[in-house]
Amino acid sequence: MKKILLLVFLLSISLNYSQNRKEFFKSPTGLFLIASDLHIHSVFSDGRVWPSIRVEEARRDSLDLISLTEHIEYLSYRGDLNYDDRNRAFQIASGMIQDNETLMVINGSEITKPMPPGHINAVFIKDANKLNLYNKLNIEDGYKAVKEANNQGAFVFWNHPNWIENRDDGIARLDSIHNVLLDENLLHGIEVVNEQTYSEEALEIAISNNLTIMGTSDVHGLIDWDYPKENNMHRPITFIISKNRTKKSIRDALFDRKTFVWHRDMLVGKEENIEPIIQENFQIKSMGYYKKILTLRLINNSVVPFKLKYQGNYTFHHRGPVFEIPPKDHLDVTIKTLEILDEISMDFEIQNIIIAPKKFLAISKTLQL
Repeated sequence: MKKILLLVFLLSISLNYSQNRKEFFKSPTGLFLIASDLHIHSVFSDGRVWPSIRVEEARRDSLDLISLTEHIEYLSYRGDLNYDDRNRAFQIASGMIQDNETLMVINGSEITKPMPPGHINAVFIKDANKLNLYNKLNIEDGYKAVKEANNQGAFVFWNHPNWIENRDDGIARLDSIHNVLLDENLLHGIEVVNEQTYSEEALEIAISNNLTIMGTSDVHGLIDWDYPKENNMHRPITFIISKNRTKKSIRDALFDRKTFVWHRDMLVGKEENIEPIIQENFQIKSMGYYKKILTLRLINNSVVPFKLKYQGNYTFHHRGPVFEIPPKDHLDVTIKTLEILDEISMDFEIQNIIIAPKKFLAISKTLQL
């Protein structure tokens, strides 16, 4: 009887998580948007919480995938914790996951060297202890640790390349060791967003070198300390565009560079990845004519505002060509079309959706009236 009651209790918890999950974006047919944070820490390196807290925070934030990427080299609580097994944070966190819940935990580590090469994350690893064999603070062990992570089939990305502790001017740039890692296909992604920072230079490196665009919280304390919800803040999230919800498919999507990042009120991603998502989430509906003035309802189904600049030849009756549609909301606009039309095309630039340094997503919608 006790076992049955426990099973019912766990099932009710899992169902409650599912019912309260946020829909960030509507997904195009046949695709899944995996909300992930693949750079977080616990007391098993230099974080300030137990791994179970990271799982609870991820559930509250409606995430699908996390990785506790503990530093290999920096351990803050050597006198209090046993660090002999570097997989321990992953074991604790993954042990909390119920069979039927959507959140997944994957094993990861942060290879933490001085610049160069700097800090590098490896996720989907099999054994963090083997990375710990190369824990000297030099370029050689950095290369060997990255090589070992690749031998385990890991997805490897460069963390906060613009971190001012490593780059006093805040500019992300490649050193010779990074070029070696790129030439040998050992480095697969780069953080364009880390914590509160966004790096145009890292975005340029990603585009120029065909790397996966990543954004992470790199959280050490509580998520709610760094991103207080009462201030309408949220952690950076990398959305992985996957063919299904299996770990294999998600890993494949990372290697295929199928990502975009939500940071503050903006999205960052390659145009081919982000444009289909916006097409699915930005809708236009005709509300009809009054004389020769057409009213259109612009609908935003996403969690980000759409900051639009109209690029076409019509003029608006009640407003100028620059306006914003709030998240999960709509805005009615009136357009002077000069004659009664059967069809209209509306061209916009969305100025908070970044597809390259200083370049914003252009989108066109055609509507039968």
